[in-house]
Amino acid sequence: MAAYAIEIIIAVISMLGTASGAYFANKKSTVLVAYRLEQLEKKQDVHNQVIDRVYELEKSVALNSEDIKVANHRIEDLEKK
Repeated sequence: MAAYAIEIIIAVISMLGTASGAYFANKKSTVLVAYRLEQLEKKQDVHNQVIDRVYELEKSVALNSEDIKVANHRIEDLEKK
């Protein structure tokens, strides 16, 4: 009976060691994934800001082009008079 008790104690200690090792490894992996995700979110925010600025620039260029066309037509009209 005592031999079985020692084997059971050794098995329980082994199980606890394995479980704690797996827990801490998983926890470290989860922290690393969270960190990487945070870094990707920061990069995505920067990218989105660039896209927004480019969109605003394109609108501004289109408006400026239209203003130039109107000004050129006015100049042509004045030159014809």
